[in-house]
Amino acid sequence: MLELRGVTKRYGDRVAVDNLSMSVRPGQMFGFVGTNGAGKTTTMRILMGVLQQDAGVVLWEGRPAGPADRRRFGYMPEERGLYPKMRVKDQLVYLARLRGVPAAEAAASADRLLAEFGLAERARDRVDELSLGNQQRVQLAAALVHDPTFLVLDEPFSGLDPVGVDALAHSLQERVRRGVGVLFSSHQLDLVERLCDAVGIIRAGKIIASGSVEDLRSRGRPRTYRVVVGARPGWAAGLTGVRVVRDETENGDVARLDGAGALRSGDPWTTVTILELADGVDDQLVLDAARTAGPVREFRRVTPTLTELFREAVSQPSSPATVTPSEVHA
Repeated sequence: MLELRGVTKRYGDRVAVDNLSMSVRPGQMFGFVGTNGAGKTTTMRILMGVLQQDAGVVLWEGRPAGPADRRRFGYMPEERGLYPKMRVKDQLVYLARLRGVPAAEAAASADRLLAEFGLAERARDRVDELSLGNQQRVQLAAALVHDPTFLVLDEPFSGLDPVGVDALAHSLQERVRRGVGVLFSSHQLDLVERLCDAVGIIRAGKIIASGSVEDLRSRGRPRTYRVVVGARPGWAAGLTGVRVVRDETENGDVARLDGAGALRSGDPWTTVTILELADGVDDQLVLDAARTAGPVREFRRVTPTLTELFREAVSQPSSPATVTPSEVHA
C-alpha cells in the first residue's frame, strides 16, 4: 500500500500541499481530482521523489519509500519526457533497461505494449513522426514497460481519442486486477467516475472529500427522488419528512402550494415532482402516495454525478470538511 501522512510542501510563503494524508491499496484505482493549481502535480512529484516534502512521509508497504521502491513505480509526468528523435521501440527498451529490466525481457515487454496500444506498426518510427495522440500512447507505454508495482499517472487520458481512452482504460483495469495500485489525475470526471474505486478531491493543497463515489453521494445529503405521476401538482405536499423541491406540470407550470393562486391547465394532469426524503422515511410510502394520487409513470432516485459532487465540494467555504482516515483510505 502507498500512503502519504501529513505531507506538506511550501514554495516560499505559498503552501502547495497542506498536511495531506491519503492511501491507495494494491488493486485499487484512485482518482485524484481538483481544479488547476490545487496541488495534484506537486503531490505526485513528491510521491515519485522528484520533489522533497517539507514535512510528512511517503510510505510504501508500511515503511518510508526509497529510491529502490520508486524504481518499481510507473510514472507519467505532466510534462511529457520522450526523446523525439529516438525510435519508438528503442525508446521503450532503453527506459526499461534504466529500470533494471534485462534486454530480452525489455524488448518483449515493449512489443507487448506496442501491440496493446495499437502501435506495433510504428515501432521503428521516430517519436516526432507520430501524432500527439500516439505520442501520448508511447508515454503511457513507457510508464508500463518495466511491469511496475504501482502507477502514478498525471492526466493520462489527455489528448487521447475515444479509441485510445478505451485502450488505456482497459490496460489500467487489467493491471488493477493483477493487484497493481493506480493513482491518476484527470479533469475528465466522467472517466474517473466510471473507472475508480475511490476518489480524492483536493483544493488548495488539502483533501476536502474522499471515498467511493457512492460514499460521496450519500455523505450529508438527503435522498432525492423524481416522480412523474398522472395527478395535479400538490399531491406530495402533506407527506411527513418529505420536502417538495419542485412540483410542476409536464408543460412547465409550477404548482402554487401555498394557495396564493391556482394553476390553469387542461386535464389530464401530468406532474413532475422532485422530493427530498429525510432520514428514516420509507420511499415505499412515498410511492404508495403517488399511486394513490394517480398513475405513476416514473419513480426513481436521483443520484448526482461526480462532476456535480466536485463542483459542490470546491465551491464550499475555504475551510475543508473533516475527513477521517477511513474516508481517506477509501
